[in-house]
Amino acid sequence: MALGLGLYVGVETLTGSAEDLTSALAEAVFGVLIGAGLLWVAWGGLFKMERWGRSPSVLAQIFVLPVAITLVQSDEPLYGIPLIVVAVAGLGTLLAPPTTHALYGEDSQQG
Repeated sequence: MALGLGLYVGVETLTGSAEDLTSALAEAVFGVLIGAGLLWVAWGGLFKMERWGRSPSVLAQIFVLPVAITLVQSDEPLYGIPLIVVAVAGLGTLLAPPTTHALYGEDSQQG
């Protein structure tokens, strides 16, 4: 999502659609950097089942929730509600016992 926003703002800036060039460039760079960082976390952390990948992934899902709620409150439920569903599903998946077992192994289950 952040990568897409950064690329979109970058294209809008290059085509001359941006009202404030400095703000548009800063937003584009920020979006691309955050998006690239999240892709790195997903690929280097979660897909390779590295323990360190879960924390930033959970944090990203938590950050999406206020954005989604703001969209719903701003009369944009077609964007906000799917974001809420995806964020909650992501949190549920990241915090589920099978994910914990895959990331932390046998030692993570204490009975």
